[in-house]
Amino acid sequence: MIFETHAHYDDEKFDEDRVELLSHLLKENNIGKIINVGASFRGCKESLKLAESYDNVYASLGIHPEEIEDFSEENLQWIKANASNPKVVAIGEIGLDYYWIKDEEGRKKQRIWFKKQLELAKEVKLPVIIHSRDAAEDTLNTIVEYNTEDNKGIIHCYSYSKEIALEYVKMGWFIGVGGVVTFKNAKKLVETVQAVPIENIVLETDCPYMAPVPHRGERNTSIYLKYVAEKIAELKNISIEDVERITYENALRIYSKVKER
Repeated sequence: MIFETHAHYDDEKFDEDRVELLSHLLKENNIGKIINVGASFRGCKESLKLAESYDNVYASLGIHPEEIEDFSEENLQWIKANASNPKVVAIGEIGLDYYWIKDEEGRKKQRIWFKKQLELAKEVKLPVIIHSRDAAEDTLNTIVEYNTEDNKGIIHCYSYSKEIALEYVKMGWFIGVGGVVTFKNAKKLVETVQAVPIENIVLETDCPYMAPVPHRGERNTSIYLKYVAEKIAELKNISIEDVERITYENALRIYSKVKER
C-alpha cells in the first residue's frame, strides 16, 4: 500500500468525482492513508470535513505563505482549537514562498506567521508540513531554530540541493518527493533522492498539481503515485515494493496520530 502524505482533494478540480475517488477508487489502486493538507483557511475547514467523512483520510491544518490575507490570530486560534481532533495529524502547509511574494513587507509577514505556526505546532505536539520556494536559507535557518527532538516534519515538494536536504535529514526530518522526480529537468531532485536515505523519504502528489510522467500536465491524483515509487526504486536500486513499504512506515513515524486509529 502507498501512503499519500500530501493531497488537496478539497480543490474544485475534484468537484465532479471527489466522492468516488475517496470512497473506493483510491483504495482499489493501492492507496492506503491520505493526508489532505490545508493551505487557505477555507482549505483547512474543508480538509477537516473530508477527514471526518472518510476513515482513511486525515487532515493537516495550516496557512500557506501565499495566503497572506488569511493570516490572523482568530484563524490561528481556530487551528489550535481543532488540533486535538483525532483526525488532525499535522500543522501545514506552512512556510516561506519568495517566488510569488517579492516585496520585503510581504516576506516579513510570511516569516512572522511561519514562526507563529511553528510555535503552535510545538504547543499542540504535532509535526509540520513545510512549503518553501526560493527561500532555502531563511527556511533552513528557521527550522534549525525551531527543531527539537520532539518536533519534526516534512519538507514538502523538495526543490533545493542534496546538500541542504542532508542537513534536514541530520535533524531527523523527511523529504517529500512527488511527480517532479519523473521530469526530464529534475536533476536536483534526482540527485537528492539518490543522496537521501530511503528512511527519510515520503511519497506525495500535491494533487491536483504536478502530475508525474506519463501524465504530466493532467490533473494529478494519488493513483499516479505508482510512477513516483517506480522512479525512486530505479534511483535507489531497490524494488518498488520496498519503496512503498518503507515510505509507508516513514509516514507512520511522522504522522504518529495515524497509528492510534
